[in-house]
Amino acid sequence: MKSAEAHHTHTAADVEFMRKALELAQSAQRHGDVPVGAVIAIGGEIAAVGFNQKEANHDPTAHAEMVALRQASARRGGWRLSGATLYVTKEPCVMCAAACVAARIERLVFGCPDPKGGGAGSVYDIVEDDRLNHRVKVSSGVLAEEAAEMLRAFFRARRTQDDF
Repeated sequence: MKSAEAHHTHTAADVEFMRKALELAQSAQRHGDVPVGAVIAIGGEIAAVGFNQKEANHDPTAHAEMVALRQASARRGGWRLSGATLYVTKEPCVMCAAACVAARIERLVFGCPDPKGGGAGSVYDIVEDDRLNHRVKVSSGVLAEEAAEMLRAFFRARRTQDDF
């Protein structure tokens, strides 16, 4: 990560949109998917939402971020999402981080880091890589403990089920 300080600045709106993303993450969990939710805001309004649907749709690319990016692009009538902020409960993976760059997302706000596969600072830093044609501003740690606990509880329950 480039500047730890820049990664932890967030607003009341960030918290509000992240709460919505956490609600969406619960939808993913109800459908048997890892509980990750995403919200795209443009001009302070929700432009798109998504939650993990890999299991439900039998689609390895149906991550919360990808679902929201597709929805926002369809609604906007174009793939460029300049001026948009993507809120997601967990740090995006490499695929989703690259999609943020490709879509020209202005800002990424995420809850908890993903130390095993994060693409926005933990393992890779795709979104701020100077070699790419666009960089995304990042704020992390918004409702991080709530997001992390939701993930921990999901995987704890899954391990318990596997024991039977």
